[in-house]
Amino acid sequence: MKILYGLCALLLPLTLVAQDDTAKCGTPEHMAFDFWVGEWQVTNPDGKPAGQNTIDKIEGGCVLRENWRSATSGFTGTSYNFYNQRDERWEQLWLDNNGGFLKLAGNRKDNQMVLESAPAPNDQGADVVQRITWTANEDGSVRQ
Repeated sequence: MKILYGLCALLLPLTLVAQDDTAKCGTPEHMAFDFWVGEWQVTNPDGKPAGQNTIDKIEGGCVLRENWRSATSGFTGTSYNFYNQRDERWEQLWLDNNGGFLKLAGNRKDNQMVLESAPAPNDQGADVVQRITWTANEDGSVRQ
């Protein structure tokens, strides 16, 4: 009986914390990118398979985690996406198995999430901004 009581005493605070975390990230701003959550079979514009992408909510619903796997090259990557309440914007950190990384920030505009990088010099010294737009289509698909 003491063991059962001890386990219940440990689980109750954990449950309350989990409920509190979900409430913190349940605002419309925190859910603005939820249209991307799911299991996606990604195709190129020509219809050929590009890869698989899994987007799930973690950390009490406060973070969208992307797990990308290319259909042909063995290229993989993960991104972490979150609403930065202080700066009132969405942020993404992309990391991949080639050592690449990308930091993006922005917001949802109508049916699109638009995130872009800070300007950075390319190989020729010209400043370049990387921008990714995700469009929530009426049929439930997403175009990136």
